[in-house]
Amino acid sequence: MDLAVVLVLCLSCLLLISLWKQSSRKGKLPPGPTPLPILGNILQLDVKNISKSLTNLSKLYGPVFTVYFGMKPIVVLHGYEAVKEALIDLGEEFSGRGAFPLAERANIVNGILFSNGKTWKEMRRFSLMTLRNFGMGKRSIEDRVQEEAHCLVEELRKTNGLPCDPTFILGCAPCNVICSIIFQNRFDYKDPVFLDLMERLNEILRILSSPWVQFAEISVFGKEKNVSFNGGEYCQGTLTRIGVFGASVGILTDKEKQNQQLEFTLETLTTTVFDLFGAGTETTSTTLRYGLLLLLKHPEVTAKVQEEIDHVIGRHRSPCMQDRSHMPYTDAVVHEIQRYIDLVPSSLPHMVTHDIEFRNYIIPKGTSVLVSLSSVLYDDKVFPNPEIFDPGHFLDESGNFKKSDCFTPFSAGKRICAGEGLARMEVFLFLTSILQKFTLKSVVDPKDIDTTPIANGFASVPPPYKLCLIPLNAFSTSLLVMVQFHCRNNRNDFKLGKDNQENLKGYDGYENFLIVIIPANMRGGIDILTSLTSVPHDDKEFPNPEVFDPGHFLDESDNFRKSDYFMAFSTGPC
Repeated sequence: MDLAVVLVLCLSCLLLISLWKQSSRKGKLPPGPTPLPILGNILQLDVKNISKSLTNLSKLYGPVFTVYFGMKPIVVLHGYEAVKEALIDLGEEFSGRGAFPLAERANIVNGILFSNGKTWKEMRRFSLMTLRNFGMGKRSIEDRVQEEAHCLVEELRKTNGLPCDPTFILGCAPCNVICSIIFQNRFDYKDPVFLDLMERLNEILRILSSPWVQFAEISVFGKEKNVSFNGGEYCQGTLTRIGVFGASVGILTDKEKQNQQLEFTLETLTTTVFDLFGAGTETTSTTLRYGLLLLLKHPEVTAKVQEEIDHVIGRHRSPCMQDRSHMPYTDAVVHEIQRYIDLVPSSLPHMVTHDIEFRNYIIPKGTSVLVSLSSVLYDDKVFPNPEIFDPGHFLDESGNFKKSDCFTPFSAGKRICAGEGLARMEVFLFLTSILQKFTLKSVVDPKDIDTTPIANGFASVPPPYKLCLIPLNAFSTSLLVMVQFHCRNNRNDFKLGKDNQENLKGYDGYENFLIVIIPANMRGGIDILTSLTSVPHDDKEFPNPEVFDPGHFLDESDNFRKSDYFMAFSTGPC
C-alpha cells in the first residue's frame, strides 16, 4: 500500500514537471526566479509589499524578468526605460488588458477598464467623447469642480474645528463630480442613494487593496474570491433610481442606429459608467486624504502653499486652473503628493496582443505584463532621495515648476487613465480650496505622524487619522490689523503700509506686526493705534493663548463665561 502511494506521487510529480516544461517552452521568456509547481513564485514574494519584492528581483534579473503567479507566467517591467519602451514605443502591442479575476466575478469586464480588442477601443472612444460633451476640457467642467469644492469647504466647516476623520467627506466630493457629469446632477452628502453608492465604492477599494488580490488567480489562496457584488447590475439599478436611465438608453439606441457593428450594449454602457465611478472616485479621494496627511506631517510645506495662495488668489476668490501656472510651489506639492504616495504601485495588468520580440526575448500572445509604476516614481536618478517627501523634486534652481517624464501616477501609453485631466483638476482645486479656508492642525505631534500605507495591494491606502480644520479669517493668520480711532469721533483717512514700522518699535506686541495702518492726514486731535491681537492673546486671561481651546470660555462647571477680553470685533463707538 505504501509502495503504491509512493508510485502515484512520483507519477504525479513527473506529470506536473512535464506540463511545466511544456508551458515554459512557449516563447523565450525573460529570466526570473525558479518557480515551484502549482505555487509558482508565491513563496518568494512578499504579498504585503509586492512592489518591494519586484524591486529586489530586478536587482538580480534586470529591468525585464518573469515571475509565476501559480502556473501563469507574468512578465514584469521595472524602471523608466523598460516601461517607456513597452507602453509608449510599442504601445499597440502592449495595449491588451491582462486577466483580472475579481472583475470577472463582479461582472465588470465589458467596460473601459478591463475589456480588450474592439470593445475596449469603442468604449474608450465613447467615454472620452461623452466626457467632452459633458464638459471635459472645457470651462463648464471646471465650474462643476469649483461648485463641489465650495460644497466640500462648507461641509468641512461644519466640523467646527474639532478633530474629525476626513475620509467620508473627501470621498463625497470627487464622487459628486462624476455624478454631475454623468447624471447632470449633484447630490446632498446625506442622500440615501448617494450614500449607498459611496458604501459600494469603499467596499471595492477595500477588496482591491488586499495584498491577496495579486494572487486571486489561485483559488486556494484567494481570500477574496467570493465576490457577490455585480457592478453592472448595481449601476443599472442606480441609473434607474436616479431617473436618467432612459437618457442613457437613448444614447445607446442612437449609437446602434448609426452602426450596428459597434460594441454598444446595455451591459457595456452600464459597466462603463460604473468604471467611471470606480476609477474617478476612490483614486482621487485617497489622493486627497493622503495629501492632507502629508501636509500635516510637513507644516512648513503647508505654510509655503498657503503663502502662495494668499499672494496669487487671496481669500475671497475661488481658485481656478489658470492660477496653477502662477503657483509653481503649489503645483510641485501636488505632483510630489502623487509621486510619493505611489497610489497604484503596479497598475492594472497589461497583456501583449500578439507574439512579440522585446529586448531579445519572445513574449507569446496573451502573456500578462505587470508594470511597476513604483520603479518609475521612485527612480533615484530622477528624484534624489525618493523616499523623502520633497516638493523640490519638481522645482528647478530658480523655484520654477519643472516637468518630469518619470511622473507616471496615471500610467502611460494606450492604457493611460482616461480621466487624468479631470483628476489633476480635482486634486489641485480641492486642495487649494481647503488650504485657502482652513488651517490644518494635527491631533498629535507632526513628528509622530506615520505615513506608511496600511494596505499595499492594488492601491496604497493611508493609515486612518484625525485632524482639526480651523477656519481662517478674511485676513491671513499672521496679519495684524490695527484700527485707527480719532478722539473727536471723526475718522481720518488711512492707508496700509510698511514704511513707518520702525516708528512703532516699543509698542507692546510690536514683534507681531506685519502690516500696520498709518494715518494719512494728521489733522488735530490724538490718533490712537490699537493692537487687537494683544487683547485676545493675553496669557493672563487666556492660558496658552496660542492653543485652540474652547475651555478659554468655560468655567469650572463647564458653563459658558463671558470675557471682557473678547474683542474680535474691536470695541467702543467704532
